[in-house]
Amino acid sequence: MAWTWLTIAGLFECVWAVGLKYTDGFTRPWPTLLTVAAMAVSLALLALAMREIPVGTAYAVWTGIGAVGVAILGIVFFGESRDILRLASIGLVVAGIAGLKLSANGGPIG
Repeated sequence: MAWTWLTIAGLFECVWAVGLKYTDGFTRPWPTLLTVAAMAVSLALLALAMREIPVGTAYAVWTGIGAVGVAILGIVFFGESRDILRLASIGLVVAGIAGLKLSANGGPIG
């Protein structure tokens, strides 16, 4: 269940990171409220996941999900660059997340 909590926490990290764009420096009440709520949910779920997943792995996966998710959302919704280097870099982050997941608790070999 910890990996499920961590995945959902990472998705909520995407929500609050994109939400920051809409808060206009925390001057718009509704986007600010939703962003802060997403932050709270994300952190609470990260804390739950860290009960079973090592802190270094959990934090790296959480930030990786957020980084990849926000980069993709930036491309899709905000017209950010889709050049090959950017896409390859996103792929490397995904590979790192997968590697951390596979290596958790000894991995498939250990």
